[in-house]
Amino acid sequence: MSEAPLSRGADSPGQFLSPPKRPHLRRLSSKSATDVDLAEGPITIVPEKHIHAPSNAHETAAAMEMAKRHLGLVSSGTSTPVTPPDTMVTDQYAYAFDIDGVLIRGGDPIPEAVEAMRALNGDNEYGIKVPYIFVTNGGGKTEQERCLQLSKQLELEVSPGQFICGHTPMRELAEKYKTVLVVGGEGDKCRHVAEGYGFKDVVIPGDIIKDNKNTTPFRNLTDDELSHSRVRNFGETDIDAIFVFADSRDWAGDQQIILDLLMSKNGRLGTRGENFNEGPPIFFSHNDIVWSTSHAYTRLGMGALRSSIEHMFKLLTGRELQTTAFGKPQIGTFQFATRLLQQWRKETHGINSPPETVYFVGDTPGSDIRGTNEYNESDSSLNEWYSILVETGVYDKGTTPEFAPKAIVHNVLDAVKHGMRLEFNKALGKAKSAAADGKLSTVTAAVKELSTAEAAVV
Repeated sequence: MSEAPLSRGADSPGQFLSPPKRPHLRRLSSKSATDVDLAEGPITIVPEKHIHAPSNAHETAAAMEMAKRHLGLVSSGTSTPVTPPDTMVTDQYAYAFDIDGVLIRGGDPIPEAVEAMRALNGDNEYGIKVPYIFVTNGGGKTEQERCLQLSKQLELEVSPGQFICGHTPMRELAEKYKTVLVVGGEGDKCRHVAEGYGFKDVVIPGDIIKDNKNTTPFRNLTDDELSHSRVRNFGETDIDAIFVFADSRDWAGDQQIILDLLMSKNGRLGTRGENFNEGPPIFFSHNDIVWSTSHAYTRLGMGALRSSIEHMFKLLTGRELQTTAFGKPQIGTFQFATRLLQQWRKETHGINSPPETVYFVGDTPGSDIRGTNEYNESDSSLNEWYSILVETGVYDKGTTPEFAPKAIVHNVLDAVKHGMRLEFNKALGKAKSAAADGKLSTVTAAVKELSTAEAAVV
């Protein structure tokens, strides 16, 4: 039997090229995964005890990793059709979780978080699995590093594809700006994150201080900081944009450098613009004024730094400073999450639309709840986004939140149970309605007409 020839390589006449191989998903141990391992996707990160056999969380983690990878190919026009596999994960609804104050507090898991993840992965009274992603304003690390960290904290198999960080959308600006200052995070980690996003020429504050130690009179670089800082003549360098990727570890020094650039002529340090309107644009990965840690009270976040810089710029120049923030509550973050869930549903269930409902669980009314509500009410929303506020983070129990959620619960486990209960009642209502309308003879018959997930719930 003859076979149709494959396409020939342009530079190799007479030789046939094999079709491109689809990347094989690898499962890496959270105990031994290296930076090199993390950089070579697609991957899931697995607790050591689950490395030799799939965990209950594997199906969702793996499918979301491939969906996010394919989503990037779809936007570039190079995707290929995917045949939906057999799955027991519902496609009717999904969860999106903030991390700090919802799942983690001060680096440690909130006790109910581990049980909540078990419930989503099948350990529940309905016998179903529910897909989930993580949407966090936290930054300063790659999505792969965040994945590794959360896998260790929750003893859970997760994938980078399940993570949307505050600075994730900044990758779309890599082609627009050549030389950029990236601020925040530990050491030069944010430099590597930015370079991973495709930014060609990335500067950090340490580089500037290394070039001119008088830039920040009260800060001297440590030996470790000096080793991470690159030698450069900033008297001959124009900086095109400023990106605050993560919380500043040195407010005084970072603000001084940022203000110097904002007041400069075309981003050249050591200069001053005539009207203070020639400096580079500045972008923040989120705008949270406070965030939840292991401290008894909330701590200042990136939104506070943004406010401080805007105020200081006005005091120094008399002008209003225009800044841009990503992350929650910006609608773009929720749009990206919706596209990811739509791609996941298309690949796993053959349905090219997002799950009907996404339950967003957060602890900050001003970002989590506000963003969820505003996106849900916007013209760009393709499905229902249902906001749930927990009492384990920023929100003070018993107070009236500035932005009202659809529900307030004590912790993340209660949030998961709340959504599952609503979906149970929704599915049961559909079944009873179908039977009552005479379309089906019994509730049992009606259930058979529902999706696999809904049938399992009922």
